[in-house]
Amino acid sequence: MQRIEKYIKQIKKPDENVKAKALDRLANQARPAGSLGTLEEVGAKIASIAGIKDKNIINTLDVQLKNKVVVTCAGDHGVVQEGVSLFPQEVTPQMVENFVNGGASINVLAKHAGATVKVADFGVNFDFSPNMPIFHKKVRKATSNFAKEPAMSKDEAIQSILGGISIVEELLKDADLNGTTVDILGTGDMGIGNTTPSSAIIAAFSGISVAELTGRGTGINDEMLKNKIQVIEKALELHKPNPYDPIDVLSKVGGFEIGGLAGLVIGAAAYGIPIVCDGIISTAGALIAYKLAPNVVDYLFAGHRSVEVGHKFMHQLMGLEPLLDIKFRLGEGTGAALAFELIDAATRILAEIKTFEEVAIINAQKQML
Repeated sequence: MQRIEKYIKQIKKPDENVKAKALDRLANQARPAGSLGTLEEVGAKIASIAGIKDKNIINTLDVQLKNKVVVTCAGDHGVVQEGVSLFPQEVTPQMVENFVNGGASINVLAKHAGATVKVADFGVNFDFSPNMPIFHKKVRKATSNFAKEPAMSKDEAIQSILGGISIVEELLKDADLNGTTVDILGTGDMGIGNTTPSSAIIAAFSGISVAELTGRGTGINDEMLKNKIQVIEKALELHKPNPYDPIDVLSKVGGFEIGGLAGLVIGAAAYGIPIVCDGIISTAGALIAYKLAPNVVDYLFAGHRSVEVGHKFMHQLMGLEPLLDIKFRLGEGTGAALAFELIDAATRILAEIKTFEEVAIINAQKQML
């Protein structure tokens, strides 16, 4: 935990002066005040984050998000032994290969948004070639079946979080070698059965009934959904995860990729990078990070709201409003990639729409000519 706490201590408060100036500019643009809604708030928040590292932002309010990255974290789950998913675990490594080969949904949507997709193995039940171009962060092959025993040890939970933090540092190192940086980071997931630990995590933290928080995941029928709810209830009763101890919650009912996602959030916030969360699994990781370091919320954006019912409760706990609500339930980082385009638009709204004063100056210059 000392290593994780070192990064938590690095997290700085975004520049409130930049945010105030951004909000003032937005309020005085040549249009009805507040008429671009949430995108105005997004633009001001992005500018305040950028102001930490670029002191000139307060003068220009022009944030350029040129280098966008989505990291899709993969892991398998022992709880699939309880019949909580329609698909077998063999799908997870197959999808990892599809991500690497550029043929998955996230690859298409990320390309459209001008983003790069990176994949990380935190616990896939498969031996990938060490030469495969992914982040090799495997804690072990799949978590334990948390219906019977804790998903992982506390040391493994910490290892998964540190793995996510190290990915941020590796991305920054690679970007620096290329003369760039990471301007914004999206989080995504892959892992058969991973909505089950995600629902268990929000139940552990919120105290809301499992039935109210649990969705159909890959599209399970009523009988399977009833079983899924009972499996989660059994695990929570068996292990009694402590809602005031995020590592305890992660270790008892979480997933290796969820720990990795938490590490991505902490690492990105520590290095002043805005983070866009995808669906319920990515947000479960963000929730673990938030419980460890509440100030990460200053860097967090909710890309979308999934049809998975527990997702909205995660957003509510962190005080986040989703940028999109379009009935997604895929994961991979797809909602984050689409949200990148809205966040790009928010930066342009802030920097490029003229204020009433600027329009008047321009008109006066034209009259003089």
